[in-house]
Amino acid sequence: MKQADVIIIGSGIAAMQLANELRHDLNVIILTKSKLENGNSYLAQGGIAAAISKNDSPHKHVIDTLEAGRFHNDLDAVQALTKAAPSLIYHLHQEGCKFDQNNDGELLLGMEGAHSEKRIVHGGGDATGKTVMDFLASQTKPNINIIENIFVFELLTSKGKCYGAKGKYANHKVETFYANHIVIATGGCGQLYRYTSNAETVTGDGIALAYRAGAEIADMEFIQFHPTLLYTNGKTRGLISEAVRGEGARLITKYGKFIMEGVHPLGDLAPRHIVSQTIYEYIRNGEEVFLDISDVENFSSRFPTITGLCKKHGVDIQEKLIPVAPGSHFLMGGIKTDLIGSSSLQGLYAIGEVACTGVHGANRLASNSLLEGLFVGKRLADWLNTNHVKENINLDFNFYKEAGEVALPKLHEIKDSMMDNVGIIRTKVGLLKQKQWLDNFHITELLDANLEDYTTDELTKIFMLITASLITESAIQRTESRGGHYRQDYPHENDASWLRKQIIHKRNIKGDQLEQIEIKAAT
Repeated sequence: MKQADVIIIGSGIAAMQLANELRHDLNVIILTKSKLENGNSYLAQGGIAAAISKNDSPHKHVIDTLEAGRFHNDLDAVQALTKAAPSLIYHLHQEGCKFDQNNDGELLLGMEGAHSEKRIVHGGGDATGKTVMDFLASQTKPNINIIENIFVFELLTSKGKCYGAKGKYANHKVETFYANHIVIATGGCGQLYRYTSNAETVTGDGIALAYRAGAEIADMEFIQFHPTLLYTNGKTRGLISEAVRGEGARLITKYGKFIMEGVHPLGDLAPRHIVSQTIYEYIRNGEEVFLDISDVENFSSRFPTITGLCKKHGVDIQEKLIPVAPGSHFLMGGIKTDLIGSSSLQGLYAIGEVACTGVHGANRLASNSLLEGLFVGKRLADWLNTNHVKENINLDFNFYKEAGEVALPKLHEIKDSMMDNVGIIRTKVGLLKQKQWLDNFHITELLDANLEDYTTDELTKIFMLITASLITESAIQRTESRGGHYRQDYPHENDASWLRKQIIHKRNIKGDQLEQIEIKAAT
């Protein structure tokens, strides 16, 4: 048993920002299922959006964020984020984080899809995540204890408050951790899909943990599919950053057709859901799609990570054509929180991609994700620094039931079924087919089961199934298309019925264990 003031589950940019910004007299434990460099934050090629240039303003950043999010966003949250962005960037830069600069020593600003101005700050060209994560890791203080290779499988609650978590090591040893503040920062759920840009560790664990414990989960139907993943031999191999199109690359078929012409006024830099759906239709009809990089100057030096990725998988960039396909990239929904990360369950917080703050709406604007992690991580730290009070921890926790025999599917079966039925293009038939398939695995029983004796591989599948069921049910409920949620049978936005309406899932822990689904106006 270990005890701390703050326990953080996950180790991405939001987690590290929070840990570093907390008072040095607070004991902090970071629990991560793998290693610091094995998460999405570390792999992030794209940059951080901030209205820094003289032609830009936070207001313009707000407008672009709302447009990309199809006005499902929380306006107050968007305004707070965009207003804070420049100071967050300047603070990191002044502290020594090595962002890219021009010849005059000014921060170099790039353009990405759906932005109206150049406002994307990068580090190491296309290695922004690594740049920031390496810097944050170098700043950790002795009050922060990082425990790697531990799989957190249960939150401990008592009388409506979260007080702890249980984790399992690779040798199957189980350890219990207690604190007055439990923070989930586990990222999204990209690995639920066959094609994804996400790290292998990103399997929806945090959402399943919080849902099992009784926290509200919102907006799970909104999955962003990145338009351009490197695609060879029927598999996606990694991300081709949107910044490549920002520098002039065009989407093209092998016959020379520019596929985004006439589709959207912004062409190849249209919002991601538009570009993803367009590419997906071409591929589904048997046509290959490429990024034509002929007009991108100094590609190898500008995008060293992508150049190495292409070389690794046998794609010669000298031919100027990079084969691409869309894949799952970012979850706009998650654990419903306010702007300091507080969930509906007392003592439980969520920050980063695992949280739903309302910032991203129905579709995240490019390069707002690392920004949100920095922003909410600091906001929560500021709040805890002022409001932390040690309380006696009540050890009279809720107990789960012993589970019966449950035959779990293979990983690829979960990924394939989600891609085919709850992917880029959805229909009622496909969604109901997926719901029926998921029902075969007795998810309601798994929600109440004691998971201590399961292996980490089995726990991963269980959490994937729980999270997949939340996405599927939400996609069934929302009978319109908006942002990352596209229903072929309801192809248009329905503002009269759905504008700023959230689908919220919450378990009735005290009663009959049935799920409650609410549809209410976002706040």
